[in-house]
Amino acid sequence: MFPPDPVKSSRAMRETYYVGSYWLARPESAEACARRAERFFHLLGRCDPAWTRWYETADSFEEARELQFTTDAANFLALFAERQKRNADDFSFWLWAGDNLQEASGVRGTCGSSSLRVPSSCVLEPHTRGPNAERMLAAPVMTEVLRAMTLAWEPEWGVATSYAHQEMITKGDFPDTFVGWVMYFSRLRGTVPPLPAPVRIEPVEDKGTLVILTPERFTASNPEHVALAARVHELLDRAGLLRPLQPWPAG
Repeated sequence: MFPPDPVKSSRAMRETYYVGSYWLARPESAEACARRAERFFHLLGRCDPAWTRWYETADSFEEARELQFTTDAANFLALFAERQKRNADDFSFWLWAGDNLQEASGVRGTCGSSSLRVPSSCVLEPHTRGPNAERMLAAPVMTEVLRAMTLAWEPEWGVATSYAHQEMITKGDFPDTFVGWVMYFSRLRGTVPPLPAPVRIEPVEDKGTLVILTPERFTASNPEHVALAARVHELLDRAGLLRPLQPWPAG
C-alpha cells in the first residue's frame, strides 16, 4: 500500500522524524471528529506549502495519485463511514502528500474512541528526503505542526522527535509519554516547571504548553542533545508531567 507504513519505513532509515499527539477515552461523534480533522488540515497547510494537497492511499503510487482528497468535514464524514470497522467506536483516516515516491509525507489519525487502553491519535510523518524535508525538519515548523494538532485535536500530550532518539530512550517500547525535540502538555497534566537553556516554553491559548528543547534540529547522534533531553526528563518527571495518559474528564 502507498504510502508505506510510516514506522517501518522510518526505522529502515537513519534519523527520521514524526509528530504525534495522543489522548485517551474521549468519545466523540463522527461529525465532531470530521470537524477536528478539517481544522487540523487547514492549519497544517499554513505550516508548509507541501501540505496543502492530500491523497488517499492505494496499492501503488500511481493509483494513489488519482485519489486526491479535499480535506473538508463532509469528505471526512464519508471517509469515516467507508472505513469504520464493525463494533469499533473510533473514526480513522490515512492520507499522504508529495510529488514522487521518494519524497512524501503521511498523516494517519483516529478519533472518538472510548477505549481505556488504546489512545486516539494524530501522527504526521514529514518528508524524509529532498528540499521539502530540509525545510520541514526545522524547530519552527515542527513546533507549528504540534500547535496545529493541539488546536484541532486538543490532545493530552504530543511530541515531535526522531525515531532514533525515541528508540534510544525507550528501547523500542512506545511509552505513554517521554521527552523529545518538541513536546506538548495539556493543562490537565499540570504546570511545566522552569527548564534550562536553550529550552523554550510557549503557551497554546488556554489549552496547554509547548516545550522546545533546541532551536536547531534535535538529533540522537548529538551527545549534548541527548544529555539535555535526559536533564529535562528529570525535571518534567519530578513535576508529574510524564505520567501515563489519563481518561479524558467527563463533561
